[in-house]
Amino acid sequence: MTKVAAIIGGGVIGGGWAARFALMGWEVRVFDPDPEAERKINEVMANAARVLPMLYEAPMPKHGTITFVGTLADAVAGADWIQESVPERLDIKHKVIADIQAACPDDAVLASSTSGFKPSELQQGAKHAGQIMVAHPFNPVYLLPLIELVPSVASDDSIVARAKDILTEIGMYPLHVRAEIDAHIADRFLEAVWREALWLVKDGIATTEEIDNAIRYGFGLRWAQMGLFETYRVAGGEAGMRHFMAQFGPCLSWPWTKLMDVPEFTDDLVDLIADQSDAQSGAVGIRDLERLRDNNLVAILRALKQQDAAAGKLIRDHDDSLRGPLGEEVPLVTVRRVVPVDWTDMNGHMNEGRYGQLFSDASEELMTHIGADRAYVEAGNSYFTAETTIKYLAETHAGEEIYVTTRVVIGQGKKLKLWHQMHRSSDDTVLATCDQFLLHVSLDTRRSCPPLPQVADALERLAARHAEAGE
Repeated sequence: MTKVAAIIGGGVIGGGWAARFALMGWEVRVFDPDPEAERKINEVMANAARVLPMLYEAPMPKHGTITFVGTLADAVAGADWIQESVPERLDIKHKVIADIQAACPDDAVLASSTSGFKPSELQQGAKHAGQIMVAHPFNPVYLLPLIELVPSVASDDSIVARAKDILTEIGMYPLHVRAEIDAHIADRFLEAVWREALWLVKDGIATTEEIDNAIRYGFGLRWAQMGLFETYRVAGGEAGMRHFMAQFGPCLSWPWTKLMDVPEFTDDLVDLIADQSDAQSGAVGIRDLERLRDNNLVAILRALKQQDAAAGKLIRDHDDSLRGPLGEEVPLVTVRRVVPVDWTDMNGHMNEGRYGQLFSDASEELMTHIGADRAYVEAGNSYFTAETTIKYLAETHAGEEIYVTTRVVIGQGKKLKLWHQMHRSSDDTVLATCDQFLLHVSLDTRRSCPPLPQVADALERLAARHAEAGE
């Protein structure tokens, strides 16, 4: 069944929402009277389509289409999810919400991207207050998983529950904010840091670049994977958080911060900040900065994914949910994926070691196909690679969509021989081949042994089918 998301407001945030839904297989309708909206969203979509698939080993869902419609009513008719991302003025939002509810299904999720308004404020005068909630994202929406999901006491619990399910389905993390509060949760932290940073620049203590360096080279990297409280728990050493609180708690009364005293937002301060920011980054175009940001986020998130930690665990779990069983065709298509940025070397093409990883992933998919899955390995049995011969036939670059076909050449007893071919999806060109020989082993003795009967039988049947197809 086709799922439809309506995006009302196609700016930076709305465009990110559109890309996230479309890349997760949803049909997307966009309404924005801005004549440049289609160009802007198409540019965002191009960025998102390049990088989001790099987070996944599993094949992505078939892309949904983004359709730009002429009226708000056309956008929301029959929609399952409606995301309002219009300017932060309550009168505008009330008018847009009224127009939405005049044309949308009563059971649709109606979510606002607002960072400044509480859901009860959005619900004032609404025809159906129960379907309205805040779903506050973080830019870029197509990569960062956090969504602050904020209902009010008037929100319909069943619609809120469905909103959480949908957000999880498209690979995001719905942080259910249990009580309404100005600026929700995350932006309150950001506002505190922002205020302190303004004072440090205004007082000549640090430049914009120095402040950014303090974040990105220090605690920002810790926060990216441990958050605030877990970071401080580790800082407490073996004694933990209690020791940290005892050691550093008294500093809360020291006159360090000016968080309760906001600097006057004068033209001079704006000029000072803007000039320093221009000096820091003005020579680099915005699209180049976005591309650098996205590449960095992919690399960080993939590193976290490899460790099954923090946001990386979310991606790993979602990646696993996208996997389906292999088909019965010969040869088997064992891998479909996009080459991520962290697989490339100084020459700009895929590092030769990653070819080995890719073919290893193909072998693991085949092993799972015959029953030698994770549970089988945890029980003390596996296949170990004894020999491989890889031939590199053409360059492969980050962002290219590829697939691997696998044929069973030998599948008898403890021996497994596979023939892999890596193809470019756009034209089916063979980019590399791998002749791989594996032996079944006992993980207890670390010696070769026959596979368990169910795996041996499945492998022999598969090998026979592949042999017949190859004749």
